[in-house]
Amino acid sequence: MSPRPEEAAMRREVVKRIETVIKDLWPTADVQIFGSFSTGLYLPTSDIDLVVFGKWERPPLQLLEQALRKHNVAEPYSIKVLDKATVPIIKLTDQETEVKVDISFNVETGVKAARFIKEYMKKYSLLPYLILVLKQFLLQRDLNEVFTGGISSYSLILMAISFLQLHPRIDARRADENLGMLLIEFFELYGRNFNYLKTGIRIKNGGAYIAKEEIMKVMTNGYRPSMLCIEDPLLPGNDVGRSSYGAMQVKQVFDYAYIVLSHAVSPLARSYPNRDSESTLGRIIKVTQEVIDYRAWIKKKWGSKINLSPELDNRLKIRDPIALCNGEQQQNRDSEPSYNQHLALSLANTQQLSSGSSASSVSSLSSSDIQHNGMKFSMKGTHNQGNSYSPVNSGGMRQPVGNRGHHQYNRNIWRRKKHRDSLPISLSR
Repeated sequence: MSPRPEEAAMRREVVKRIETVIKDLWPTADVQIFGSFSTGLYLPTSDIDLVVFGKWERPPLQLLEQALRKHNVAEPYSIKVLDKATVPIIKLTDQETEVKVDISFNVETGVKAARFIKEYMKKYSLLPYLILVLKQFLLQRDLNEVFTGGISSYSLILMAISFLQLHPRIDARRADENLGMLLIEFFELYGRNFNYLKTGIRIKNGGAYIAKEEIMKVMTNGYRPSMLCIEDPLLPGNDVGRSSYGAMQVKQVFDYAYIVLSHAVSPLARSYPNRDSESTLGRIIKVTQEVIDYRAWIKKKWGSKINLSPELDNRLKIRDPIALCNGEQQQNRDSEPSYNQHLALSLANTQQLSSGSSASSVSSLSSSDIQHNGMKFSMKGTHNQGNSYSPVNSGGMRQPVGNRGHHQYNRNIWRRKKHRDSLPISLSR
């Protein structure tokens, strides 16, 4: 699911169309890209986030909305002005590609966050691999958005950064570390052992787990720490996980994934009847035929436009080796060197490792809060801090919440339009 050069080219073209409309209105305006597209951590159906910087007393949302309608950039019914939101934005769906776009005005936090994430992607070369797989995992369970009860991409990335920062094995941050084992340990940490009730996550100053009482002392506007409490490394006093009201549902599916994968890499897995019919990673992640067809359509239509906009390449830093969508990789795009393919190979290799006890790296505010009583599965080394912990929620295997795993992208139904017969039928219905 890693970004392909054609997908990057298609998104650059979308940005260029919208930027042209903005520049026609305000020639001196500065259009910046942030979010997953700017970091290269986007899935095929991810949104594009844009911010417009200029001098206005109030964000000119309605003026830009009218201009976008006039130039037929967006599907008319898709343009929505959310002027009452905490951060006023315009939401739209691109007419040609059906890529969703969010446009805000004079908001610097998103751009700073993208820069922050890029720095950690360079520091931890394993981070993009984990993030793309985790985003796909949450997406197919409809837990990748705060308003659907899930967690935001920014929260997920900060959780992954904290996981790598505080991993007790130094070699876990090496580029050649077993990614499959790290994924299992991530699921174990946040699905079983992390104390959501009392513990908050801190990224700055090398990372730490801290008591929520300590975080509350610096919270702004009298807010109390949320269930998933993540201190914003860029805005002191802000809790990134504050709006994640469904954090315990996310914990539940992480626990489910830990059980499934740890069973899959155990010695007993050799006797499973379906062992040869599906990959280890395929037990928790599925890609629909709809998305496969959509990616094939993108490749066919934008394959010759990879170097469409060099100035946007520079703005996005597409040539950063972490972002697998630069023009230099055009000749290798058929092989699709993807993050999750690398991870799938690592998961397969875990069956060759020696069996040992797995205890995730967890903050313990007192030794009685969390104790280890984890399962045994094949892994390299142990993931513990020499303390004794017990799972927050022990019990048998649980299915994902509801039946969301079988209905991914249900909010991204591709509708057929008369002017675009070339779009795959499965995407245009």
